[in-house]
Amino acid sequence: MHTTNRKIADIFNEIADLLDIDGDNPFRVRAYRNAARVILSYPESMKTLVEEGADLTTIPGIGTELAKKITEIVKTGRLSYLEKLRRTHPSGLEQLLKVPGLGPGRVRLLHEMLHINTIEDLQKALDEGRVEKVPGFGEKLIAKIKSGIAQKHYEEKRFRLYDALTVAEWIVGILKKTKGVVNVEIAGSIRRRKESVHDIDIVAACQPQSDTMVYFTNLPRIDKVIMHGATRSTIRLDNGMSVDLRVVTPDTFGATLHHFTGSKAHNIALRKMAEERGMKINEYGIFKGKKRIGGEKESDIYDAFGMSYIVPELREMRGEISLAQKHRLPNLVTEADIRGDLHMHTAYSDGTQSIKKMALAAQKMGYTYIAVTDHTEHLHIAHGMDEKRIRKQLEEIDSLNEELQGITILKSAEVDILEDGTLDMPESILNTLDLTVCSIHSKLTLSQSKQTARILRAIEHPAFTILAHPTGRIIGLRDPYPIDMEQIIAAAKNRGCILELNAQPDRLDLNDVYCKMAKEAGVPIAVSSDAHSSAQLEYMRFGIWQARRGWLEKADVINTLDLDALRQRLKQIKSYSSS
Repeated sequence: MHTTNRKIADIFNEIADLLDIDGDNPFRVRAYRNAARVILSYPESMKTLVEEGADLTTIPGIGTELAKKITEIVKTGRLSYLEKLRRTHPSGLEQLLKVPGLGPGRVRLLHEMLHINTIEDLQKALDEGRVEKVPGFGEKLIAKIKSGIAQKHYEEKRFRLYDALTVAEWIVGILKKTKGVVNVEIAGSIRRRKESVHDIDIVAACQPQSDTMVYFTNLPRIDKVIMHGATRSTIRLDNGMSVDLRVVTPDTFGATLHHFTGSKAHNIALRKMAEERGMKINEYGIFKGKKRIGGEKESDIYDAFGMSYIVPELREMRGEISLAQKHRLPNLVTEADIRGDLHMHTAYSDGTQSIKKMALAAQKMGYTYIAVTDHTEHLHIAHGMDEKRIRKQLEEIDSLNEELQGITILKSAEVDILEDGTLDMPESILNTLDLTVCSIHSKLTLSQSKQTARILRAIEHPAFTILAHPTGRIIGLRDPYPIDMEQIIAAAKNRGCILELNAQPDRLDLNDVYCKMAKEAGVPIAVSSDAHSSAQLEYMRFGIWQARRGWLEKADVINTLDLDALRQRLKQIKSYSSS
C-alpha cells in the first residue's frame, strides 16, 4: 500500500474543512491546514520517515497528536478520526467551501436552513430564489456565488507561494547538480512572488548532451509524467502540483527566463514596443530583422529599449514600463533594510517560545528591536492575557531589557478591536505600552458599513498604533471581510498611524494593490512576521516580497527605521492623537 504525502495532506485538509464547518476552534482548524501544507511541500516521504522510525515532531507544525495520525495513515491507509467525522457530515459540504463567498459559517447556514449539501443543491436553490431569503445573503454576495459556480472556481486548484516555492527550490537544488547544467531558475508567477500560483515553471540553461530531463522526469514523488521531450517536460507531483521545465542553450537563457516569468500583459506590451521599432522579442531572443542582438541575459531585453531593468515583482503592467523608460522606477525595499519586527507571539498567548528566545532569534537576524504582541483577553481560544498576566509580561520585558545587549524589546500587545470599535485592554495598560497592534478576530460577517465604522472608531483611540492584517483574509480559505479600504487609509493618514503587511504566508495582508494605495496616500506600512515561533521570524521575506509587489520603498516601511527614529515616530503618533 503506497501512502503519498498528498494523501496524508488531503486527509488533514478534509478534517480541517469538516471542523471549520462545525465552527470548531479556529486554531485547531489552522493546525490541520498548516500540517497539510507542510506535508505537501516536504521533500521527504512521510511513509519512508515512519518506516525508518523518524521523529515526526521535528518537522515544523507537526506535534505529537498529528504525528500519531500520520503514523496511523501510513500503517493502515486510513484514519479513524476522519471516518468518525465523515459519519456526521454530508459528503458534499466541503466542496461548497471552495465557492467564492462561501466560508464555513455560510456553508453551515445554507445546510441548516435550506438543506444544501452539494454544488447541485446550491445551484437549484439559486435558480429557485431561495438563497436570497437566508440572512446575510445579499445581492452582491449571491452574484459572486453565481459567478463562482458558472466559472467552476470551486474546481480551481491554487497553491500558496510558500508551498510552491518550497517545492520549486527543492527541484532546482537537484537540477543544479545534474550534468551539463549551466544555470537554472524558477520562473512564472512564483518568480513574480504572487501570493498564490497554479503551477511551477523552471528554466534551465544546459550544454549539449545534458541529462537534466532524465533527472527531472525521474524525480521522487512524481505522480505522472504528463509530457517528456528534449526541451520541454511536464510532471505532476503527488501533491497535485504541475511542474514545467524548459531546457535551452545558454545564449537564449535570459530571453526564455523573461518570457516564462511574465506577466503576459507585461510581455505583450514589450513585444508591441519592439514591433514599433522594427524588432522582435520572443523566448529565443531579441532580433533586429533576422539578426539576433541579445537574449543571453534577461537585462538584454530592457537594454534594447534603453530603459531601466524591471524586477519581476513589478511586471504586472501597472505603469512600470513607462517609469522604466524614464529611469524613475522605485528603489524597492529589501530584507536588508529591516531593523526590527513589530508583531510576534510568545508562550504568554499562542506562541511556542519564551520572550527571551524570540528576542535572541531576532537578534541573530540582525534586528535591533522587536515588539512582543501577545493576544488580549477577548481572544480566549488563543489563550489571551488578562490584566494580571499582561502586567507580569511587562515586568519580564523590563528585566530582559536590562539583561540583553544589542536588542530592545518594545512593550505591546495584539489588542482585539471589539464589535463596537473599542479596544480590548484597560486604559491603564494601554497608556504604558510603546505601541499597539490592533486587529479583528470576531464578528467577521458584519456589513461593510458596520465593519468599516468599527475600524474607524478604533483608529481614533489615542493608543491606536498599527492596524494588523487589515482585511482579515486567509488565502484560499477565507475572503476578506467587507470594508471600505479607501476610508480606512484616509483615516490612518489623518491620525498618523500605521497599516500592517502581515507576512504570514496564508495572510500576506495587505495585498499588493492596497500597499500601493497606502504608499500613494502617504500611510506607512509595518511589515511584520506575526511569528508564533522563532522559526517563523523567517516569514519576513514573504512580507518583503509582497511589499515590493506593492511598490514600497524603504521610506514607506516603518520598521526600516532605527530604534531612536522609531521611538520618535511612535511618540509623534501619540502626540498627534491627543492634539
